[in-house]
Amino acid sequence: MSLLAKISSTADERSARLAGIGLMVLSVFMFSFGDATGKFIVATYSVGQLLLLRACAALLVLSPMIWRSRAEFGRLERPWLQLLRVILSTLEVAAFFLATVYLPLADVITYYLACPIFVTALSAIALRERVGWRRWSAILIGFCGVLIALRPSSQTVSWPAMIALGGSMSFAVLMLITRSLRATPDIVLASSQFAGTFVLGALLSPFGWVPPGLGSLGLFAAAGCISVCALLCVNRSLKLAPASVVVPYQYSMIVWAVMFGYVVFGDMPQMATILGAAIIIGAGLYIFLRERKLGRGEEVVSPPV
Repeated sequence: MSLLAKISSTADERSARLAGIGLMVLSVFMFSFGDATGKFIVATYSVGQLLLLRACAALLVLSPMIWRSRAEFGRLERPWLQLLRVILSTLEVAAFFLATVYLPLADVITYYLACPIFVTALSAIALRERVGWRRWSAILIGFCGVLIALRPSSQTVSWPAMIALGGSMSFAVLMLITRSLRATPDIVLASSQFAGTFVLGALLSPFGWVPPGLGSLGLFAAAGCISVCALLCVNRSLKLAPASVVVPYQYSMIVWAVMFGYVVFGDMPQMATILGAAIIIGAGLYIFLRERKLGRGEEVVSPPV
């Protein structure tokens, strides 16, 4: 390869990485904006109504891709595991938005930041994967960060906090299952998740249904469309750049959560939440970099869809 070709190849790789980073940052912003929109909606409407109408909008946006990939839905690998994944995904999304009814957005996001820590711990316990003392130390430090974020609040050990933490743990199990279903096309994984929330929303929404106005319908549609766009940006980002380059930028979601929480809802983040989030992020990044060094699969910390 000539020197000019090498320079061109390096420049193309650099451009792809920068584009991947830009798409990841954009996706995190959109996920955070979608979460804030959902929290705003559930102040007036039920969680079931949000799940139903948000999923409707998302599935409408995805429908052309679903139609093109319709043959893939007929040959799913391990259907029962696919079903378990959809159930877990649906429950954790419902838990996320239910928790935002009672807790500041930054608090809920902080608990979800612990997902990589839970994934590593569960991999050692459930999948018998070898985890050395360094990563066990990072896991324990990350759990300390969770406890710090929980303890000083007046709502400590309240059921909304437990729901948020339970949702984060469900998301960790969901990531482990997704790891074993990596051969399943992205459109099948994403659309099945939205289909699950549609079904749960349809079951729950009749209880406490509030007729939405045109403006509210626009918010429901925006929440669904934003989630789809953010998910597509994440997938494209991971195709353009290595996960080790772009995944750390997903931790910027706590910055957006604090900003949206303060600007939209007037939530002032507590020092305990900020300190706990910093400890969780530090432990999560260490685990991520350690697994990369050991050549293990890199887990992507995607916010709930």
